[in-house]
Amino acid sequence: MAKTILGVDIGHDQLKLAVVRGKQVVKTVSTPMPENLLRQGRVTSRETMGELIKTTMKAGGLRAGHAAFVLPNDVVFVKNVEMPQMSVEQLEYNLPFEFNDYITGELRDYVFDYALISDLNEKREEGEESGAPTMELMAVGTLKSELEDAKELLRKAGQKLVLTAPALSAYISLIRTQQEKLSQIADEYCVLDLGYEAIRMYMFRGDRHVATRLLETGMSNLDNVLADVYGVDVHLAHTYLMSNFENCHNREECMNAYSNIAVELMRALNFYRFSNPDSALEHMWLCGGGAVIQPLAETIGEMLSIQLHPASELVPGGEAIPECNTYAQAIGIAMAQ
Repeated sequence: MAKTILGVDIGHDQLKLAVVRGKQVVKTVSTPMPENLLRQGRVTSRETMGELIKTTMKAGGLRAGHAAFVLPNDVVFVKNVEMPQMSVEQLEYNLPFEFNDYITGELRDYVFDYALISDLNEKREEGEESGAPTMELMAVGTLKSELEDAKELLRKAGQKLVLTAPALSAYISLIRTQQEKLSQIADEYCVLDLGYEAIRMYMFRGDRHVATRLLETGMSNLDNVLADVYGVDVHLAHTYLMSNFENCHNREECMNAYSNIAVELMRALNFYRFSNPDSALEHMWLCGGGAVIQPLAETIGEMLSIQLHPASELVPGGEAIPECNTYAQAIGIAMAQ
């Protein structure tokens, strides 16, 4: 019998929860994040966060006892590494040294994990010198304290933590689910997360993560635009943005902001294609809070000359899930267990 898992995605703007059983989404619910409960990607109070998850589950009628948690991008390192074939014990010893250029402090303060991407020797063309056997890994590192915080806040929410992983693991899970469902699948995927404080482009070849491009601007920039337009504070401006108050999505000031975002995305996409000249990327899946802003999506699609899809297409039954695009990470991480 498939296990019931609560997927937890703590965003700067919203807490998103999704209960998943196997590959079926049972229920989703979200709630606004209290001010100052999250700073620089870190929860400031495990007790308050745990209570917020518990009360949100109760209000939304969610039931689960095991949880999968999305690690914030700000606190996790991810890289693809090629290493000689070795035993698990040897790998556990050597893997931390792959992160020397990324981390500060002592290695013993961090925890590392990996997933086997491929046996590179199987990829070598016939007749090519094989050399020493090698393997490619997706390696992940984060502070032990981050895992301890996640475990404790979920314990206070009445949940047992069974999986902690970065956001891209959630997207890999969704891509694999779609690949299992469809006979014809995309060779390349770009998942565009239109987040509150930043926008991230996750590039995949099949289900293999290739690169992530970061734009240090997000939907909070649109809040600032509307705050200036209406002469209100950014909190009220955000409610205007999310409710499309007075059709503000189509205001000239917002349209100009969409164009600026699209230009930056075009530069990031061009750089990716330059770095990967064999790329034939044609499709992009939108998720995050900004995915509900239709003129923004249209501007991105037109300027990038790329075919846009809602992230709900990657979720089984996603078309029937209200605001499914905002729950992509919570759903994907629950399905990854």
